[in-house]
Amino acid sequence: MPQLVRLYIRQCLSGFGIAAFFVAGLLYLDVAHLGHLVQTSPLGWVAAAMLWVFHGALFGAVQFAITILGMAEDDSE
Repeated sequence: MPQLVRLYIRQCLSGFGIAAFFVAGLLYLDVAHLGHLVQTSPLGWVAAAMLWVFHGALFGAVQFAITILGMAEDDSE
């Protein structure tokens, strides 16, 4: 597998890990009463899963972008 693909997968997995902590914090701290809605609704798990998936995609893309931009060579020399 090419190194860039491995890097992308690794960064996406770390983004989903960060998203899991983020969503757990959102639900635990009951931000905008999301925790209450997830706990009392019969389909609250769907909302929690959607929060995790969408934030995971976002944080994974940000992790990948930060890594790629950090690999830039300095041309000022």
